[in-house]
Parts: sequence; structure tokens; C-alpha cells
Amino acid sequence: MTTEPSPVTAPEAPVTARDYYGHTGGRRLKAAGLLSLLWAGSIGLHYTAIGPWVGYGLAGLFGLHALRLLTAPAPPEPAPLEEEHREQWPTVALLVAAKNEEGVIGRLAEELCSLDYPAGKLQVWIIDDASSDRTPQILADLQQRLPQLQVLRREEGAKGGKSGALNACWQVSEGEFVAVFDADAEVPRNLLRQVLPQFHDPAIGAVQVRKAINNSDTNFLTRSQTAEMAVDAFFQQQRIAIGGLGELRGNGEVLRRAAVDRCGGFNEETITDDLDLTFRLHLDGWRIGFQLFPAVGEEGVTRWKALWPQRNRWAEGGYQRFLDYWPWLISGRLGPARTYDMAMFWVTQYFLPTVSIPDFIGGLLTGQLPIFGLIGITLFLLTILGIDQGLTRTRKEEPVSISKRVSRSLLGFLYMCHWLPVVAWNTHRMAFVAKRFKWVKTDHGHHSTV
Repeated sequence: MTTEPSPVTAPEAPVTARDYYGHTGGRRLKAAGLLSLLWAGSIGLHYTAIGPWVGYGLAGLFGLHALRLLTAPAPPEPAPLEEEHREQWPTVALLVAAKNEEGVIGRLAEELCSLDYPAGKLQVWIIDDASSDRTPQILADLQQRLPQLQVLRREEGAKGGKSGALNACWQVSEGEFVAVFDADAEVPRNLLRQVLPQFHDPAIGAVQVRKAINNSDTNFLTRSQTAEMAVDAFFQQQRIAIGGLGELRGNGEVLRRAAVDRCGGFNEETITDDLDLTFRLHLDGWRIGFQLFPAVGEEGVTRWKALWPQRNRWAEGGYQRFLDYWPWLISGRLGPARTYDMAMFWVTQYFLPTVSIPDFIGGLLTGQLPIFGLIGITLFLLTILGIDQGLTRTRKEEPVSISKRVSRSLLGFLYMCHWLPVVAWNTHRMAFVAKRFKWVKTDHGHHSTV
């Protein structure tokens, strides 16, 4: 008689990051105060003689940063783990948080259990986060024939969203390193062999693997997301090359367990655990690396209706971390290079979209040009060049005509402009509307092989 494997019960009190570097309270007040300052400051500058010079100075600082980004050589990636030293390879745990993922979870479990890595040194954990579809049954069936697969079941009402799920599994899993994947991930067999050598540098606390869009040929939206992932990969590498911040992107992040333990685990009071952990790792003195090849595949969103809530979640989570950790970010704790890089990222990602409206209003009231228009033009040029370089670098393609490179970069830029209203909306909404923490699941369209 065969005994059916049973899921592991989640611990009662998972480790959280709530008390690490202060608390997450007062976000709404902080957001309102910052928004008021930005509106008053950007309009008020139009009534001063120094207003244009503030714009020129900020554009000059960002222009120097952009020039360094474009000209820095990409950091080299180390050679993969050597086959003859297989018995010395480190132990690794693979974690996947899954909620109602019957369409993709079977394929992913098969892939993870088939990685080119010693079975005795690899754990595969899937966290069934109170799924109400066929996910639990699929995982139970898979456990019958995949001895590496372990399932942790979270009951309905469990708190913390994805962060809570990862924290629960963190405590029962084992491994010097932990890799986190989304349920729709497609993971190359050689991924761990390629990524883990980066951790030979003891200062590396995590490595983000490049993300690639599997369904890029579906429509304009998925083709544009391919360009978006390419430009993100390009700037990730370039920011690291000049001593700036590498960032985690959730799917395909590989973590040094000791580093995350020291940072207090995953923050259950944020909606983007990866972005939050990025800051805490850097503030704790760790660096984050980036792996260009091989890439982890994921599904691109195929409809604008689905893209909007996803990007709102990303924008809100990214803004939350600045509100939470700003005293430490401006204290110099990151060091000069990373502080400068972080500041320029905030200016282009959040400052510009937020002040564009009051800057325009100030210009109308005084008959002047927008003060921050020049930095906007600089960002436009940097984005166009970044898309071109990112697509060229990630595709390893044959020479492409200048006209095609220009056209695809311009189309990519037009798509990227959706971030302007998304970020502006969130920086204003967060100042007035309190929001309950919620892990918003993105629907996945592939079908399970089980």
C-alpha cells in the first residue's frame, strides 16, 4: 500500500522584517508631506530667479550619470560550476509561492526537479497558498513520482501574502542558497550552475537572473514587454558596473540565506517583497549581482486591462520602500556611489512623473517653460539608447539595420511611457487613500502537463 505524501504544515509565527530599520507606519502621512513639498516647490520655483538653474543643475547631474551608464563596460560573469567538483557544490532550496496556479504549476515542478544539479543538494518547495482550484491535487499527484518535491500548505486566512508564504517556507527549507521563482517561470536546466559562482564573492548577498518574455510574439504588448525586460537588464548591469544598486525582480532571484536571515526575512507589510528586500540588503552592506544568461522565462501580460493593476502594484511597492527607509537611504549608509545611483533612480522613476503636472501648471501661470523639461529630454534619450543596447545585448543577434533599431527603440519608448501616468497616479493616490496590503495574483495562461 502506497502512502500519499502530505504537505508540511506552515509554522505558527514566521519571521518578519517588521522591526528591521524602523516600521512601515505613517506611509500615507509621509506620502502626503512629500507630495505637498513637490507641488509647492515645483510651482514656487517658477516665481524665483533660480528656478531654471535648479532644472539645469539636476539635468546636469543626471546627464553625467547617464553618460557613465552608457559607457561603462558590463561586469563579467564568472565561469559555471565545474563538473569535476560536483560533490563540493553548495546546497540550494527552490521556493515557489503558488495560489490557484493549476495551469502552470505542473510544468514548473517538473522543470525544477529536472535541473542539472545533484539531487542530494537540491530541495524543491512549492507553497500552496490556500488554492481553491486543482493546484493541491496536482501537487499531490506530482509528489508520488517526484521525490524532491515538497509541498507546504497555507490555510485560508494566512497573513502576509507572498512574503508570508516565503517566510513560512524559509523556516522549514534548507540550503545555503535559496532561489525564488514565480509559478509561471520557465527555468533553464543549467541555471544554478551558471548563477552560483557569482557568490564566490563574499559581498554578494543575492543575484537577480534576467527575465525574458516567453510569449513575446503574441501582440504589441508582449513584444513591448520584451523590450522592457531588455532595457531593465541593460541598466541593471550598467548600474552594477558603476558601483550602483543591483535590484531584485522576484522571479529568478537567488539569495544567500545568511544575508536574508540577517535582514530579517521577507517584509510582510509590503506588496513587493523583492523591491523591499533590495533596499534592506544594500543597507545591510550586501551587494546584488545580475545574471544575463541564461534567462528565466515568464508570461507577458497580453491585455492592457491586466497590465494596469500589475504596474500599479509595482509602482506602489517601489514607492513604499522609499517612504519606509528614507532616513537610512539619505544617511550615507549606502556609500557615495550607491547613494548617488539611488537618488538618480528616484528622480527619474518617481520625482519626474510626480512634478510634471505642477511644473506644467507653474509654467502656465508664469509664461515659462517647464523647469524640469531638460532632464525629461535626457531621460528620453537614455531610454531610447538603453532599449537599443538592451535588445542587442540580450538577443545576441546578427547585425540589424539602423532603421530597424531606431523603430523598435521608439516603439519600446512609446510603450514605456505608460509608467508616467502609473507612477503619477500612485504617488498622488498614496497621499490620500489608505490601502490594505494585498498580494494581487497575475493570471497565467499556460496549461499544466499533469
